[in-house]
Formats: sequence, C-alpha cells, structure tokens
Amino acid sequence: MGEEFLLDALVDYQIEPGDPTRTIPNPDRTKVDKEVKRARAELTKLEQQYFKFAIDHLEDGLPPLRMSKAVYDRLGIKMSDAKKKLDELIAKRKALPKRIEISELGEAAFVKLSTERKHITNIIKMVAYQAESDLFTMLRPHYARAEHEGRTLLHELFASCGDISVTDDTLLICLSPLSSPHRTQAVQALCEPLNNTDTKYPGTNLRIRFEVRPPPGIGLAFPGPAPERVQKTTSDIS
Repeated sequence: MGEEFLLDALVDYQIEPGDPTRTIPNPDRTKVDKEVKRARAELTKLEQQYFKFAIDHLEDGLPPLRMSKAVYDRLGIKMSDAKKKLDELIAKRKALPKRIEISELGEAAFVKLSTERKHITNIIKMVAYQAESDLFTMLRPHYARAEHEGRTLLHELFASCGDISVTDDTLLICLSPLSSPHRTQAVQALCEPLNNTDTKYPGTNLRIRFEVRPPPGIGLAFPGPAPERVQKTTSDIS
C-alpha cells in the first residue's frame, strides 16, 4: 500500500504521524535479494553450458584430458567467478536484517494519510478488486487463456470505448470490439451472465444491459484480408 501513497494523496492531502516503531521489509535486503536471483540465474546458465560443452566433446571422441582443459579454459573460470560472486551476495544478504523499523528510513517515511479517508479509499480498492475477481470467474469458461491473460483482457475491456443509450426501462451499454476477435467473443459471452443479474442503475428503475457492437463490415475503409481482395479483383477481370 505504501507504493500507492501518491494515488491516495489525490483523495486527501492531510497527513498525520505514523508509528515509528512499525517494522517493514528491509529495502536494502530486498535489493540484495534481486542481485542474488540474477547471480544464481547466471551461474545456472554457465553450468548448463559447461555440461553441454563436455557432452559435445565426448561425442566428438576427444581425449578426456584435452576435453577437460578445453571445458575449463572456456567456461570453468567464468563459472568459478560466478559462484564466488553468488557466495558473496548470499553472505551480504545474511548480514542484513529481514525487517527494520520505519523510523530508520527518516521522518518522511513514517507519515501517513489521515486514517478516516484512508479507510474509505481502501474499501473502494477492495470492492473494485472483488468486482474484477468476480468478472474473472465469469470469464474463465469462455476464454482459453484466462489464467494467463484473463485480467489483462478485463483491463482492456475497462479502458475500451462504448456508447450509452437510455430507454424507458433500460440503460444499454454497447461496447466496442476489442483488439482481437477471440477477445471480443469472450466479452460477448461475458455480457450474458451480467445481463441475467437484472442489475438496476442506482437511484433509477433502469436495468443495465451490456452488448458488444459488431465489427465493421468489409468495405473501402475495411477492405479485409489481401488474398480476398486479389481474388475478387481477378474474378471481376475475368
């Protein structure tokens, strides 16, 4: 939540002192953690190259001593240096405490936005995330890559354009097609369970309905795939 401090400050500029004894993850240790991960990945990569190089030379029928020297000269030294660097970083991380008191980061670090309005913004965030999670659950049966791209699709949907029209008893939201046909089809399928809830717009008797605008037909502005245009032109000439 600390990363969203400036976002919350859009709602309220008032601040108050926080608890200086509150502990947080040590940012210095977090930085070293990232360095350890990079160093470990580099060592793993060199080890994979080392054994591949050795296997390739065995298959070529090179003598073992010659093979060992070649492997050592090419990758052994690099692998040794990478192992030494990793050990140094692990020792450095071990010397750092996992958590520190927030007062150690300076006075500016332990101020916080006024509690009452912060509670309101937190509730709004939680409700919004829950609504997104419910939509994700509805979307899952209709989108094959939901586990990997489902929330990305929803974020694209939230930012898409659309039209609103009102009748005596309905507020119709007509959404524009998304970036690809399979995403548009998934959103079309999502509209049905949303419409079945018969949700009314707050303060009115208007039922909220969703639909997706059909993609534009093929014409001069949207000529369609190139092969179709060539085929049509050829048939017209014949």
